[in-house]
Amino acid sequence: MINNRVVITGMGVVAPNAIGLENFLKAIKQGKSGIKFFKKLKELKFSCCIGGVPDVSDELKNQYLTPLQLRGFNSSGILYGCIAGVDAWKDAGFKIDNNSKTDFSSGMIFGSGTSGIEKFRESIYKLDNFKVKRLGSSVVLQTMSSGISAYLGGILGLGNQVTTNSSACSTGTEALLMGFDRIRAGKAEKMLVGSCSDDGAYIWGGFDAMRVMTYKYNDLPEKGCRPMSADASGFVPGSGAGAMVLESLESALKRKAKIYAEVLGGNINSGGQRDGGTLTSPNSKAVQKCILDAIIDAKIESRDIDAINGHLTATTKDPVEIQNWAKSLGRKGKKFPLINSLKSMVGHCLAASGAIENVATVLQLKHQFIFPNLNCIEVHPDILNLIPKEKIPTKMKKTKLNIIAKASFGFGDVNACIIFSKY
Repeated sequence: MINNRVVITGMGVVAPNAIGLENFLKAIKQGKSGIKFFKKLKELKFSCCIGGVPDVSDELKNQYLTPLQLRGFNSSGILYGCIAGVDAWKDAGFKIDNNSKTDFSSGMIFGSGTSGIEKFRESIYKLDNFKVKRLGSSVVLQTMSSGISAYLGGILGLGNQVTTNSSACSTGTEALLMGFDRIRAGKAEKMLVGSCSDDGAYIWGGFDAMRVMTYKYNDLPEKGCRPMSADASGFVPGSGAGAMVLESLESALKRKAKIYAEVLGGNINSGGQRDGGTLTSPNSKAVQKCILDAIIDAKIESRDIDAINGHLTATTKDPVEIQNWAKSLGRKGKKFPLINSLKSMVGHCLAASGAIENVATVLQLKHQFIFPNLNCIEVHPDILNLIPKEKIPTKMKKTKLNIIAKASFGFGDVNACIIFSKY
């Protein structure tokens, strides 16, 4: 049985608080927020008028997509994904050559939520006005779920499995684990993995209607996202993309690639919407099993985990998540690992959240620090009953890190947990 070791050799990120790996590293160390007020949301009568949107200039677009690709282009998620994916590929040391031969040893699993919602809306208006012949040839590519993998697969010339996954907020972490499994099994040498999400009112409106987003901080956008806080009042929407190049250790060593971290293992499961789990709420038994099975798959002990990058969305479910971690690990009080949530800086980037947060997690391992939890001034009392406040750093903390656990939990009662190790 093939059991390849898998390492991370390239990364790219497009986040509300920074674009590009170096800028993103600096931003998370400094605790820089990318959450802003949007007048358009107020005009549309949203309760939550704040969110996180990457600042992509026209000049930057032109560095990643050709004039032909940009003709009639109107899909923010695909744009973010292409930037993050190309950056990750180049960061791993690979060149992009339109005249290259198909690379059958390399593939991609790049997730999305709703793809090309802006383009879809634009098309609906044309169709309703009897202008079907004015739609253009790029509508299908921009609105199909696999649009991101179709664009990136062609740009990079990938010939192994090229596909798109979708599992709500666990999409990015699921994509990573699927790519990891493929390399571990010897079915691919390299896999580009990640996820992306569109931004704006047509993505975020449904969540506003569900009243799961905060409405209390429209005047103080950077204070809006408050994971683990006693006064957390709902999540802040975000968008963007994250990407990683996974590679067999053998391949990475052979070409003397830089290595950010090793993927030890992980697990994906579902709570089946039973035992308290619903379409929108996790089954705690399943969450705990997901974490435990990830630890078993990684062949470590729970005591080996130095830190956790949680899902932690700044909703009423934050204390439940901490409880699930404590039960799964058999660790509470001072024995509990350090824990943080990137969402305090970038918001909840939905389908892109796992991928962006995975990049942040690996940067912590590589550079030996824990980024701060913003806005967690008063920790939720139910959380303090389980772990002390010092386990939730509010300032950047330099510390020795060998293993970090990362989890993502999504609508539909789906879970994904991954174990990263310092290489």
